[in-house]
Amino acid sequence: MLPGVDVAPPQEVCARCDLVLLTVPDDALPDLVQGLATTGAFVRGQIVAHSSGRHGLDVLSPATREGALPLALHPVMTFTGTSVDLNRLAGAVFGVTAPAPLLPIADALVIEMGGEPVHVLEEQRVLYHAALAHAANHLVTLVAESSELLRASGVSDPARVLGPLLSAALDNALRSGDLALTGPVARGDAGTVAAHLAAITATSPEAAATYRSLARTTAARALDSGMLRADAAQSLLGVLTDAVDDGRAP
Repeated sequence: MLPGVDVAPPQEVCARCDLVLLTVPDDALPDLVQGLATTGAFVRGQIVAHSSGRHGLDVLSPATREGALPLALHPVMTFTGTSVDLNRLAGAVFGVTAPAPLLPIADALVIEMGGEPVHVLEEQRVLYHAALAHAANHLVTLVAESSELLRASGVSDPARVLGPLLSAALDNALRSGDLALTGPVARGDAGTVAAHLAAITATSPEAAATYRSLARTTAARALDSGMLRADAAQSLLGVLTDAVDDGRAP
C-alpha cells in the first residue's frame, strides 16, 4: 500500500523523519519508545506521535526527554489492513492528546487526513479507550453470536437479516440513547425472555450467558429511564435470576 517507500530499521527511519508515527499494539508501545530513546534514535524538535487509544503523552516521556515533541493521535475506527481503510479515515474522529502549545499541530495533522479531532485529557485516555473497545469489540461478538443462532434456526444468510435491523438500532441508539430500547426486555415480557433463554441455552450456553448478562443490564437501564415498570422489572429479573439458580444458563 506504500509502493516505492523504503523499508528501513526504526533508528534509520527516526533519523530521516521530521514526523515519526509509532503504530504498534498498545502493550508494545512503552518498550518501543524506551528502546528507541536508549539508542538515541529521536531528534530534538522532531514530532513523535503514536496511534494508541489507551496511551496519552506519558508513554512518550523517553522521547520527550530527548527533545522530541509528543502527540497522541488515535483514530476512532476499526481497520482491516486493506485499502478499504484509507476511505474510512475520511470523516473519522481522532482522540487527540497533546501539550497545549502542540494542539494546533495535532489538530492540523488530523484535519489533513480528513479526520475530526476530539481532545482527550491525559488522565482520561484509558476510560476513553475502554468505552470504544467496549462498543466496537463487543458489538462484533454480539453480532457473531446472533448470526450463529440464526443459522441454527435455519436462516441461511444472517447478515441479510441482521443488517437493516442493526443499522436502525444503532441509528436510534445514537440519536435517543436508552429511549431507543425496544423488545421483550424493555416491555417487561418475562415469559418471552424465559423462552429465549431456554432456546438459546439448548443451542449455545455461551450465548445464553451473554444474553442473560445484557438482558439484566438492559432491564436496569429501562427501569432507570422510566420505560419499564418496577413490577415488570421484578418479574423479569426473577426470570433471569432463576435461569442462573437452576442451571439453565451459566
